[in-house]
Amino acid sequence: MSSIPTYVPGHGLLRGKSVLITAAAGAGIGFSAALRAAEEGCRALMISDIHEGRLQEAALKIREATGLDQVYTRECNVTVEEQVRALVAAAERDLGGVDVLINNAGLGGSRLLLEMSDEEWQRVLDVTLTGTMRMTRAMLPAMIERRAGVIVNNASVLGWRAQKEQSHYAAAKAGVMALTRCAAVEAAEHGIRINAVSPSIALHDFLRKSAPKELLDQLAAREAFGRAAEVWEVANVMMFLASDYSSYMTGEVLSVSSQRA
Repeated sequence: MSSIPTYVPGHGLLRGKSVLITAAAGAGIGFSAALRAAEEGCRALMISDIHEGRLQEAALKIREATGLDQVYTRECNVTVEEQVRALVAAAERDLGGVDVLINNAGLGGSRLLLEMSDEEWQRVLDVTLTGTMRMTRAMLPAMIERRAGVIVNNASVLGWRAQKEQSHYAAAKAGVMALTRCAAVEAAEHGIRINAVSPSIALHDFLRKSAPKELLDQLAAREAFGRAAEVWEVANVMMFLASDYSSYMTGEVLSVSSQRA
């Protein structure tokens, strides 16, 4: 197993930009992306989640770690259209316009297809795929009016790769990939870019609670580096896609993995 690399300092990739991120409380990819956005010099940040307490803790951590004063919070359940619309309206107002939207909200789980209920299937797709669609649909009008903006979606290698007990999650993430490509074509004529990251396995507390340790160890061992990704390694690629360094990329899905060929 290779050692974990040294944390990469910010290089001002998002200097002067405003950023809105869903599912950014806790210790997962969303929080790491929010912290990285602040470290990369964003001028203002809004983080959203369904957990108010963890949301406030996350905002405080970002302020203390980076010195960014303009860190806003708002509760939002991406399965509720009214809350999605209210989140986008609040971000447009408080951030003075949203330059970057990172759609991180997603829901997983493990269940054999034969044992899966309609409710389980629909819940995973509603949060992971339809939630991403709702946020994108709500955000596009303001970005189109400005003829500028970037959207970064969080997909998964399971959108490409088969794994037992993941039919609902894999289908949702494959849908995120397809949504990314199709929405990007529509948005391009308005000067807006839409791309996605596709992580393999990035360990964080929520994942450790939702999957058996034996399975996580097995999946990590399959990686070429023999380890899972750190959440900030995924967030780094999100920052690249959010920045002007990826100005000619749209409709792309970047795999953030060390998969064997």
